[in-house]
Amino acid sequence: MLAPTPPFRVMIIGGSYGGLSAALNLWDLTQARLPRFNYAYDGPPPSQKIQIQTTIVDERDGYYHLIGSPKSLLCEKLASESWTRFQDIPAIQSPHFKTVQGTVSKVDCAAKVAHILNTNTGATTAEPYDFLIVASGVRRSYPTVPQSLRRDDYLEEVKKHSGRVRKAPGVVVIGGGAVGVEMAAELKMLEPDLGVTLIHSRDRLLSSEPLPNDFAQRVLATLREDGIDVILGQRVVNTVAIDSEGETRVWRLTLSDGREMTTGHVLSAVSRCIPTSTYLPEETLDEQGYVKVQPTLQFAGDIPHADCHYAIGDITAWPGIKRCGGAMHMGHYCALNIHQKMLSLCRGGSPNFKTLAASPAVIGLALGKKAVTYTPDEGTRYGEELSKTLFGEDMANQSCRDYLKLPEACQYEGPNELIGE
Repeated sequence: MLAPTPPFRVMIIGGSYGGLSAALNLWDLTQARLPRFNYAYDGPPPSQKIQIQTTIVDERDGYYHLIGSPKSLLCEKLASESWTRFQDIPAIQSPHFKTVQGTVSKVDCAAKVAHILNTNTGATTAEPYDFLIVASGVRRSYPTVPQSLRRDDYLEEVKKHSGRVRKAPGVVVIGGGAVGVEMAAELKMLEPDLGVTLIHSRDRLLSSEPLPNDFAQRVLATLREDGIDVILGQRVVNTVAIDSEGETRVWRLTLSDGREMTTGHVLSAVSRCIPTSTYLPEETLDEQGYVKVQPTLQFAGDIPHADCHYAIGDITAWPGIKRCGGAMHMGHYCALNIHQKMLSLCRGGSPNFKTLAASPAVIGLALGKKAVTYTPDEGTRYGEELSKTLFGEDMANQSCRDYLKLPEACQYEGPNELIGE
C-alpha cells in the first residue's frame, strides 16, 4: 500500500511539443494507465493512482504547431488549423489541469517557487511547486515564427503577411537553413508564378547542421527543380527600400561580391535562437543560456532539489538537431522519471530512471510537394510519396495532434485507490 501524500504540484513552463508531451504522459501514469507514448515503458500499467495538479504556463494563449510555420504564415487556412487555444484542447480540460497565459520572471529552486506575470490580469504571483519542467524553448525572430501571443492576433498577422507577399513582384528569402529552404519551397508551391530567390552565405545549404553533403545537395536540387533561384556563397550586406507606392515596395539588395538585385519583398530566415532561460538561476545554464541537464533530464550541477527540476526540448544543452520529435521524446522520458520519483516519495525505495541517449542527426524537410529526409540508418531519401507520408497536406499538424492525443477528452475515473485522497 502506498503512503498517502498531498497532491503533487507539477509546473510546466511552455505548452508546446515537449511541455504537452510531459503533461499528458505524466497524467496517464498517475491515473494508473500506460503512458500514451508507451514505447519505452517496461511492465504492466501502474497499479495505483497518484494525485497531481498540473499548471502549464505559456506566453501564448494556445498550442502552436511550429513545424508548419514556413507554410502557415503564408496560408490562412493552415494558419487557422495550426493554433489551438489551450481552452479548446480536450486533453487538458479537467480541474486537474490549469493553464496560465503569462511569463515566468524568476524561479527559486531552493524554495521551489516560480514567479509568474499573468498576461491577462497584469498581476505577478509566487506559485509553489513540487516538480518543475522547463520547456519554454528558444526565442526566434519573425518571420521564422509569428510574434503574436493570441490566436486572433496571429490570424490577423498571417492575413497581413501573406497579403504583402502575394502582392510582391518577387520575393527574396535570406538564409539557407532548415527554415529558409522550407519557406522558399512552400512559397513557390503556394504561388507558382512568383519569382522566388534564396540567398545563403555559405557554399552549402544547411551548413550549420551535422548532415552529409548528399542531403544538402538533394535539398538544393529539389529547390532548383521547383523553379527557385538559389544563390550560394553570398552574404546580403545591404537592403534598401528604393521605391514605395501604397503597400507595394521595391527593395535593392547588395551582395558581398558587389552585385545588386531588386525584389518586391524580403524574408529573413537568418535568426539566432536565443534560449528563453532568463528566469532561471545562472548556475543552471551553460555559457549560451541553455539548461544543463543530466541524461535523466534533471538539472545538472549543484542545484537545490535538482532531482525535482527538469528541462526538455530546445532549451536544453543537449547535443543533436533540435526537432519537435526530440522534444516530445524528452517529454515522455521526463514524465516517466517524475512518476518514478513520485512513487519513491510515496513508498520509499529508489526510482528507476530512464536515461536519454545522445540524439542522432535526423531531419525531415517539407519542400513544397516533396520531402527530403536523413537518418543514419536510411541515409538521404526524398520524393512526393515521402512527403505525403510524413507531412500530409498540413505540415504534419494533425499527425502531431493525434500523436499527443490532444483531441481526446481528458480521462478521469474518480479517486478509486488514489494516493493523496
